[in-house]
Amino acid sequence: MKLGFFTMPIHPLDKDWRQSLKEDREAFLLADELGFSEAYVGEHVTDRAENITSCVAFIAWLAAATKQIKLGTGTVNMPNSHPAAIAASIAMLDHMLDGRLIFGISPGGLLSDAELFGNLGADRNAMFLEAINQVLAIWEGKPPYNLAGNYWNISIEKTLIEDIGQGFIAKPLQRPHPPIVVTAVAPFSKGVTEAAARGWEPISANFLMPAWVKSHWPKYVEGCERAGRPADPANWRVAKSVFVAKDAATAKAYATDPNGPYVYYYRSLFTKLKRNGRIELFKTRRDQPTMR
Repeated sequence: MKLGFFTMPIHPLDKDWRQSLKEDREAFLLADELGFSEAYVGEHVTDRAENITSCVAFIAWLAAATKQIKLGTGTVNMPNSHPAAIAASIAMLDHMLDGRLIFGISPGGLLSDAELFGNLGADRNAMFLEAINQVLAIWEGKPPYNLAGNYWNISIEKTLIEDIGQGFIAKPLQRPHPPIVVTAVAPFSKGVTEAAARGWEPISANFLMPAWVKSHWPKYVEGCERAGRPADPANWRVAKSVFVAKDAATAKAYATDPNGPYVYYYRSLFTKLKRNGRIELFKTRRDQPTMR
């Protein structure tokens, strides 16, 4: 088993933003120093608690200061940006990291972000699929591209000047592209199967009940079998909240303190997911009644 690190992150609302960002950066630098294999950072634009607004910008801040750790976008919320902008920024970031980038992607789960970017009522899964397909097509292709979709059309025909390089979108250092991972949240996630069939890898979310995490493995196997490749447990990432203390009593007191960071974290998550109609994630079985 390899150790990794994933931060959303969630901070107190009144904490100085500069301090939060510096502390988050220090956590990644420490993970690199301790030999962690990879680390991921999330992004949300409209959340004072989850206040890293661009995982690409944050990772760029870490690129020259880290030595061996692979850094992952956790995740780029595909419907909220233009696919060409994503393709270009991820390609540059992969070069800045000398190929240590992992490309984490998702449809995005924060509803206030979806409303801000005008896709609250849209089929964000369809937007996600079109966006990543266009990003991969850009990296595989060359100008003028001519990618037509339901949400984005990408072409550089009128302004292409090949001999001076105008009209080219950069390709990543890792070819054909950086490793792609997707977050797995839903029990028995069909997305895990589809991702595995395309050669992508899942990260099971840290706040899921063990039964729902367990449900992801057979879906991953199903996708791998469809693609004719082995289902290697080493490629299944499972996130868990872990606190290390000198003794069990100290750890329990820290984790259950009503004013502590763990209670604050899960209260925030519970509130968001309940409002989003996803309270099932906190149940131990699907027929478990919801307390009012």
